[in-house]
Amino acid sequence: MFYQLTVPGPMEDVEETRVLEWHCQEGSVVALGELLVELETDKAVVEIRSRQAGVLRRIVCQVGKWAKIGEPIAMISDAAEEPVPEEASKLPYWPFDTWVN
Repeated sequence: MFYQLTVPGPMEDVEETRVLEWHCQEGSVVALGELLVELETDKAVVEIRSRQAGVLRRIVCQVGKWAKIGEPIAMISDAAEEPVPEEASKLPYWPFDTWVN
């Protein structure tokens, strides 16, 4: 099954974030609790950590690009052999935890 990884929200006084750094590459196996991506707001850096295992299949929002709250930034699947869908926004949400630095 495929999922969308989205920009978390709501965040007070934040409408969009910038992708600061991806900690996984497309095709990487993602472990429970693994740091996936760091997002930057004008006030903090937000770490996104996975709440289940899977495979990062497509990065939709590259480093340095901006994404609005709730917008998909990546597609993750349960297995590597599933064909990648064209659009992420209609997929169920990938479970994640956020940490603010």
